[in-house]
Amino acid sequence: MPIEIKMPALSPTMEEGTLAKWLVKEGDTVKSGDIMAEIETDKATMEFEAVDEGTVAKLLVAEGTDGVKVGTVIMQLAGEGEDVSAAAAPAKQDAAPAKAEKPATQEKAPAADESAAIKSEWPAPEAKQEKAESKPAAQPVAAAGGDRVKASPLARRIAAEKGVDIAALSGSGPNGRIVKADVEGAQPGNAPAAAEAGRAEQAPTAAPATAAAAPAPAQIPDIPHEATKLSSMRRTIARRLTESKQQVPHIYLTVDVQLDKLLALRTDLNAGLEARSVKLSVNDLLIKALAVALIEVPKCNVMYTPTQLISFKRADISVAVSTPEGLITPVITEADTASLSSISTRMKDLAARARDKKLKPEEFSGGTASISNMGMFGIKQFEAVINPPQGMILAIGAGEKRPWVMEDGSLGVATIMSATGSFDHRAIDGADGAALMQAFKRLVENPLGMLA
Repeated sequence: MPIEIKMPALSPTMEEGTLAKWLVKEGDTVKSGDIMAEIETDKATMEFEAVDEGTVAKLLVAEGTDGVKVGTVIMQLAGEGEDVSAAAAPAKQDAAPAKAEKPATQEKAPAADESAAIKSEWPAPEAKQEKAESKPAAQPVAAAGGDRVKASPLARRIAAEKGVDIAALSGSGPNGRIVKADVEGAQPGNAPAAAEAGRAEQAPTAAPATAAAAPAPAQIPDIPHEATKLSSMRRTIARRLTESKQQVPHIYLTVDVQLDKLLALRTDLNAGLEARSVKLSVNDLLIKALAVALIEVPKCNVMYTPTQLISFKRADISVAVSTPEGLITPVITEADTASLSSISTRMKDLAARARDKKLKPEEFSGGTASISNMGMFGIKQFEAVINPPQGMILAIGAGEKRPWVMEDGSLGVATIMSATGSFDHRAIDGADGAALMQAFKRLVENPLGMLA
């Protein structure tokens, strides 16, 4: 019986993807860990690894196919000793994925209950973020009523040699199929200790709480034009930002900030860092200032859920980066304690790989707040949309010469920047948002304070 390889969920927000490139062909032998394909998600192009062993019987989705739903069968794999042509014969597949299996006891998730999705996308800040895995959780494979146990031929042979009861194991392969690794760790006559863990409660993935009806096709005016199909990234951006403005009550607070001391400090620091080939940008210092301000005003370093208010103990800053397909927000972790040189080096690397769609999932998810800088475009002031489930985002405008009342009360000219904080009013009161903006202004105008 052929093994069905399905389109995996390679990022927290992925619902569909593009099969950018096959790295195997029909007849190839693959083993666990081999790279089989490159898949373009809503955020990055990622490699898809094999979790089972066998021979490629049939490639069911052509290279370049986009809009492939998570769970769609994309390839068939013949197990050891299985005839490849026979495995490929019953390969008639619809383009649409099979309907998601739902336990009979599953109840409709409340529209507002997003806590399960939030947990997967937003790791606890105290813990080290681990590499996201695309392998499914172990599932019991022996069905009641004597159904055939799903196992690869190699796993069956090893089980027979070791005297392992294969029907008592839980499989980590596709569709709960038992593979070599499951059998190797088992004791003769017993299921491995991890098997019971695999049977632990698994909350079914809830369908989107508010599935909107398909809109009517737009009436395009009879004007010369060019139509470009929306990428996975653009569709995800549209969906998430629409949800943010519809569901999150935004409150906006703006301050004007004098930049002259920060610019002077940046010049001095860059002179000292020149030997290490590090050059700080203004944005690097603003990331640091926001992170330190969030620690000073912890009531703004939060996330709202329908049942809880999550308060973070460190500041991980998501930084908006423009790519040809849209915005992505790589994360500078522990920005409140990181050195400016570390922030600068990491930011350059993350931004470059973001534009090439080479970021790993843990590198663009999990931030506690965001910053978006449009000053380089000459934008004086703007109001950014919150990146849910974060509680705030800081919008940075251009620094420009303006009349300014100096510390001694005299009127002069200074370099001034307008910064606007967007706050989730469900989680953050206006006074707390104002305290954060005040702390940010003080740290930028007296930048040595954020280096202490």
